[in-house]
Parts: sequence; structure tokens; C-alpha cells
Amino acid sequence: MGLIVQKFGGTSVGSIERIKHVARLIEAEVKQGNQIVTVVSAMGKSTDQLVDMALQITSRPSPREMDMLLTTGEQVSIALLCMALHELGLEAISFTGWQAGIETEKVHQKARITHIDPEKIMGQLNQGRIVVVAGFQGVTPDGQITTLGRGGSDTTAVALAAALKAERCDIYTDVRGIYTADPRVVPSATQLKQISYDEMLELATLGAGVLHPRAVECAKKYGVPLMVRSSFEAVPGTEVKEEVDMETGRVVHGVAHDGRVTKVTIKGLKNEIGILSRVFNLLAQHNINIDVIINQSIRGEAHTSISFSLDTEDLDQALKVLGDHRSQLNYEDLVYERDLAKVSIVGAGMISNPGVAAQMFQSLAEAGIEIKMVSTSEIKVSCIVPRQDMERAVQTLHTAFGLDKVEEQVTSAN
Repeated sequence: MGLIVQKFGGTSVGSIERIKHVARLIEAEVKQGNQIVTVVSAMGKSTDQLVDMALQITSRPSPREMDMLLTTGEQVSIALLCMALHELGLEAISFTGWQAGIETEKVHQKARITHIDPEKIMGQLNQGRIVVVAGFQGVTPDGQITTLGRGGSDTTAVALAAALKAERCDIYTDVRGIYTADPRVVPSATQLKQISYDEMLELATLGAGVLHPRAVECAKKYGVPLMVRSSFEAVPGTEVKEEVDMETGRVVHGVAHDGRVTKVTIKGLKNEIGILSRVFNLLAQHNINIDVIINQSIRGEAHTSISFSLDTEDLDQALKVLGDHRSQLNYEDLVYERDLAKVSIVGAGMISNPGVAAQMFQSLAEAGIEIKMVSTSEIKVSCIVPRQDMERAVQTLHTAFGLDKVEEQVTSAN
């Protein structure tokens, strides 16, 4: 008997029939003697519908009021799921994020969880109830309702699993697990049996949509074992943990892509110590995340240019912030390039295998794909390419690094 936290996304609870199906999955875990905390997202596209309604009223809705609006979506899901559990003869109770003791920082629409008080949930579990929690939301110390931003329900589930010291956290999705690439882009993509936190964090950060980076970050920090599995098929999922148990001989384990990239270039900045700090501290103060950075500084030159990539969603705000502080930064021009994408290869094997980046560049060059920016870490290489070439780039790299074949454990001959 163990305590398991489950998370079901919007697709998994997208209709009444699917909610009833989720209730049966929960019932199966209860029958195995487990205590269950279930985190759910809003039904299907209901969040998009709420956003559309807000935009019909104003093009610039208040972040606070958007949080008040969007949190209603999950409240519908938790109530309906509890009703479905009651129909199966199971005791269950629903909690909003704030009722569940989830406290966040004072930031609307992109808040981070700062503290979870597990007492109320544990009290219900100890009375034999299933606890159904609304994902994606919390409350500030002064009582303001907040949302956690993209992937917030994943983060809610993992943070609850850590606070409750759960045996594991099961993330239910509309796919069987983690794949070597998005099967919609690469039909030959194969499912991974296991993947490390570090590799999963890179893939999630780089655009693999099955898990959100903040959720993986939290799982790694608190050692929460994750299982990514299908809501619709009774098949083994993908285990995400500190170290994988099997050696496959692969240097690269996955290819990720993100089609929401814009490149911004600040031209004619004074070439002096501290200019990078001033630019990026300014953007950070406005919660604008920056990805790839290129400083085109030449020693002895009076001026320099800085290029960086960011999520296209943040472009307007970044341009406004930089424009408002033009006199302070004293630059000559500000230009940007939309319609870009990031394609990335990830694998712990890169640490001990030189030449991986060179192979990536060569493969893209042979396919006639232009590389505009590059960033690297110990276990990943990312290239910014034209968005029109994104899918072809992913397919090219998936084949070049031998990911079209099902992974098999390598046995050593002793």
C-alpha cells in the first residue's frame, strides 16, 4: 500500500465519458490498496474558450482577473470527477488549489509554488477518501488567486507528491510515454522505457510537450519518481528517475523542437564591461525568459551587438521594455526576426562522445537547412533554424542519430 499522486490533463478529462474512464482508473489503483491524490486540468479546450471570452471584452485583460477567470476551468473538472467517483461507490472530495494548501509567490499568470501545507490533504486521506485537486492554481499569502502558467498542472502534481512524500507521481497523457521525438512529426519515433531527470529536463525545456520543465525540475530536486503513461491504453509507460538502469549504446536519446522562437538583436550597444548584465537584468525584472545569447563583441571596437532568442509570446513585452529603456542602454537600433524554430538533440552520452555537435551541423547542412544560432550544454545541442524547415530538421536528426530503431539493452560479452 502506497500513496500515489496522479495527474490527468485536459484531453484525459475532455468529456463526460472520459471523466468516467478516469474514475475507473482511479478505482483500479484504490483496489490495489493505494491512497490516491488526483490532480486534474480543465476539460479539453475549455481554457481556450475562457481566454476567447476575455478577449472579446478587452484586448488587454487584467492578469489578476484572468487568473480569477481561468481557475474556474479546473473547478468544473474536479467537481465532475468527484461525482463520477461517488457513482462508483468511492469516497472522494475535491479541493481547489488554495483549499489544498498550495501557496505561491505574488505573480499573476506565471506564479511559482513557494509552499504546500499537506495537513488538509493528509487528513482526508487518513479518513479513507480520494482527494481530487485542481491543478494550475494556488493562492498568495495575502489571499490572491494565482495560476502557474503553462504546464501548471504537471507542476502541481509533482509538488504535491514531494510535499506528501508520495511513492511516485503518475502523469497520464494522450500518448504512451516519452518518445524519441514527437510522433506527429516523426512517425518512426519510438517510446523510451526509461529516461533520466537531466535528459527529461532538457527535452522538456527544449519543447517536448509531454512534461513541463518546472515539473521535472521539482521531481529531480525532491527525488520524486515519475511515470508518464497513457490514459487510454493499458500499456507500460516511461519511467523518469535519477539514473536509468539500461545501457542502449545511444549517444542521443531524443530530438525536441519548439516552433515559437523569435530572434532579437540590439545593435550599437557601447562595448563595455557590464552591458550584458544591464540588458538581461532588465528583461529578468519583467519575467522575460531568454534562451540562446550571442554577444558579437570584438576587442577594441567601440560598439557591439547582442542577439538573443525568446518565446514569441514574450516578444511584445521585450520590445516594450527595451524601448522604454533605450536612453539608459544607449543602443542604436532594435530588430527582430520571427518565424524561427529551435531543434535540439539530447543525450547523456554526449559527455563522453566528442563530435556530436559536428555530426548535427553536417546533417543539417546536407539537408540544406540554415543554422542561425547555436547553444550547447553537456547533454544537449540546440540550433535555431527557419520555422519552415523545423519538421524536416527533426526528421533528419532523428535518422542521423539512429533513433528510428527501437531501443535495445546492450549486453556486454564477458
